[in-house]
Amino acid sequence: MVSRVNANTARHTARRIQETVTKALVGALGLHGERMSKVDTAWLRMDSPSNLMMIVGVWVVKPGIRHEDLRQRIAERLLKYPRFVQCAVEDAVGATWVNDPDFDLDNHLVIEKLAKKPAGREQEALQERLAELTMEPLDRQHPLWQFHLVKHYKGGSAMMVRIHHCIADGIALIGVTHSLVDGGSPPPERPPHTSYKEGLEGAEDWVADALVKPFAHLAVKALGAAAEGAVRSLDLLMDPQKGVSKGMHGTADVAKLAYHGLTDMAALALMEDDSPTRLKGMPGRSKRVAWCPPLPLAEVKAVGKALNCSINDVLLSCVAGAIGEYLRAHGDATDGKEIRAMVPVNLRPLDQAYQLGNQFGLAPLVLPIGLENPVERVYEVRRRMQGLKGSLQPVLAFGLLAVAGLLTKPLQDAMLGLFSRKTTAVMTNVPGPRDKLQICGSTVEENLVWVPQSGTVGLGVSILSYGGGVQFGVVSDATLCPDPQNIIDQFEPEFAKLALVTLMRPWGLD
Repeated sequence: MVSRVNANTARHTARRIQETVTKALVGALGLHGERMSKVDTAWLRMDSPSNLMMIVGVWVVKPGIRHEDLRQRIAERLLKYPRFVQCAVEDAVGATWVNDPDFDLDNHLVIEKLAKKPAGREQEALQERLAELTMEPLDRQHPLWQFHLVKHYKGGSAMMVRIHHCIADGIALIGVTHSLVDGGSPPPERPPHTSYKEGLEGAEDWVADALVKPFAHLAVKALGAAAEGAVRSLDLLMDPQKGVSKGMHGTADVAKLAYHGLTDMAALALMEDDSPTRLKGMPGRSKRVAWCPPLPLAEVKAVGKALNCSINDVLLSCVAGAIGEYLRAHGDATDGKEIRAMVPVNLRPLDQAYQLGNQFGLAPLVLPIGLENPVERVYEVRRRMQGLKGSLQPVLAFGLLAVAGLLTKPLQDAMLGLFSRKTTAVMTNVPGPRDKLQICGSTVEENLVWVPQSGTVGLGVSILSYGGGVQFGVVSDATLCPDPQNIIDQFEPEFAKLALVTLMRPWGLD
């Protein structure tokens, strides 16, 4: 009993000291703003020469829009979010959001002119410019975002968007950018400040303090250790006195949830390396971008229903098939090969997206690129997706990012680098609006978005449903994959194979 009281006193004292030191340091630096969350701090510090932590997107609109109209819309809607007029200022213990005293909207909305291409190749010029922008750092002296307007593009306009991941995750930023559309609205008024944290803000602290933080160094060692030794190390996590009970006191399912969490932590720590392919290696310092015309969403739904699979199963199977075909076309053997894709999982209520910040986890999905039979592959993808349901791995990955935000950058890079070396791709699958959006009186005909890759990951795949269609996009490291259009060109044929199989199924069979 005495030891427990002493432990509580020590913990309380340490927390007070940390708060005092942080406040003193921030005051000494002359910073007066809102402290950045641990997870957002991790993203701020994750930039590398090969991968900048920017979420990038493209809107193609028809007819074209005027620069002055877009500028007014951004001023009226986007600048209502404080993050878009604030700088991210790092210090020794984290970072702070500070209002930019020299904010000028003209620094953030710029006019672009694309390289001239022959008729019919305008998209190629847009892709080339977007690829360049993915490797141009945002100015740390100003808010970390920029819109690039191409006033004349294929009978309309194109808008390329770059927003640093420390501002918000993809789901939140989709909500933010959609506030720009006709009929959209600025964010609601912020609720009164409370002295305690709720929802994912509280979950960040709980996961970091109760499950992950005590084991951060152990997790790093376990990830790099041989399986048998890692299992022995992870047995230490089963001690219920080391953090878990403190984070879950008063909960009836403590033991069950703790065991589930620790089991999933072990699964994360003991992930095997995925198959070596030409898509995996040390990335360079340039990117390539490609995307395809939309597939009809109704046809994707029909194929999924006929095969008793979800839309996601069908689309992810097409991704696996397209990558497999790409590798075989380059003469690579794919029999028995698999690649791991980290898939962002939203952890917040969608009606709270306006609060910005990063509130998502990562689920490791292994894609069977070696299965050439499209039916066998889609059912294998379905089986693996079902295996991820109910997993705490996304929440634990969120906690690891929180821990990374507490560490020095070298330790953060060491922790997150072990995950990136076990991963070939980052993949997003985002459901967009069913009806096409309007902005400044023009229609958004195409809507694409990519999240960044981190560490040594060199491939990003985007699947976005919008306006009755589904588009695939790929951003790749130019050293590892200099021709992502050849991957893109395989998506439609892979879907066609599944559609053909569906048509050949006997009627009346489930």
